[in-house]
Amino acid sequence: MEVIENQKCPFCLKKTLSLTEDEQDVPYFGKVFLLGMTCSNCKYHKSDVECAETKEPCRCSLDIEKEEDMKIRVVKGAEATVKIPNLKMSMESGPASNGFVTNVEGILQRFKKIIESERDNTDEEEVRKNAKNLLKKLWKVELGEQKVRLIIEDPTGNSAIISEKAKIEKLK
Repeated sequence: MEVIENQKCPFCLKKTLSLTEDEQDVPYFGKVFLLGMTCSNCKYHKSDVECAETKEPCRCSLDIEKEEDMKIRVVKGAEATVKIPNLKMSMESGPASNGFVTNVEGILQRFKKIIESERDNTDEEEVRKNAKNLLKKLWKVELGEQKVRLIIEDPTGNSAIISEKAKIEKLK
């Protein structure tokens, strides 16, 4: 892993930014570069995953049907959008979006954190009730008791769901 310290942070303008670059070979996907920026002063953080080779824009989908599906490897590029249409949930891409390598369980945990934050920071009873219901549904998905479809759409092609069960299509 290559680390460059004491760079100027784009937000607080102090020389407290660390840049990291690591190269990994992801089985069945290929070589990727993991890039990161972290400021020790203002806590700004940005990460991304880039393929070593150019890929076509893609739409990957996976039917999550059982508890073992939680272990399926997922690569999400910074420009990818992650959706679970059955639960009307999505993580949109944008300037603050990060790329990462995880598994299906890690994706669900990220959704759970967003929902828990919404539940804990609202004064509206209806929002709190909906959040609790979504958390129950995600728990059932993790246990393999509720089936959902996970979709990742990436205009850069830097994303993948690494499983024979996954469907990969060109993004239109």
